[in-house]
Amino acid sequence: MADEHFLTTEEVLDYLQVNLRTIYRLIKSRKLPATRVGRQWRFRRRDLDIWLSNNRTHVGSGPPDKARILVVDDEEAVRDLIARSLSAAEYDVETAEDGATAVERIRANDYDLLITDLKMPGMDGLSVIREARRKSADMPIIIITGFSTEASAIEAINLGVSGYLTKPFRLPRVLAATARALGEPAPAAEV
Repeated sequence: MADEHFLTTEEVLDYLQVNLRTIYRLIKSRKLPATRVGRQWRFRRRDLDIWLSNNRTHVGSGPPDKARILVVDDEEAVRDLIARSLSAAEYDVETAEDGATAVERIRANDYDLLITDLKMPGMDGLSVIREARRKSADMPIIIITGFSTEASAIEAINLGVSGYLTKPFRLPRVLAATARALGEPAPAAEV
């Protein structure tokens, strides 16, 4: 159609006044129709206008939705490092220092992603994952561990985890695994 006006991703960012992460979340959740052309997305202005009119109360009324992530690790330094890195990447991050605290938070809140250590005193990471699966069968989960075994890797696969990182790890790997688990494009350093 000759009268159709398409916008590039960059033009949509300016048009909707949202960040790139929000655009990708809207595409993934099928709330914002988009057409893939090579490595670029194209958007019909008419679809954007319809979306804007349907969501007028939400647009501009606060920060864009951030993915909520729960980071569980009994090592304070590791937990804080991951949390700070994810917060700097514009995620909404909460932490738990053990499995029992993590399960309480999972029962009380909704998270878009769980990142958990496997070996912790008391309740281990696999028990936390099982509890998370009871609440949300499709929540993405990333395991971080310094004690990787074949048995734990097999159980993690059976529980449907999105990522399995062994310590020590580099922060770009955590950020890339997080983006993959949330269905977002990988950070520029990982592309």
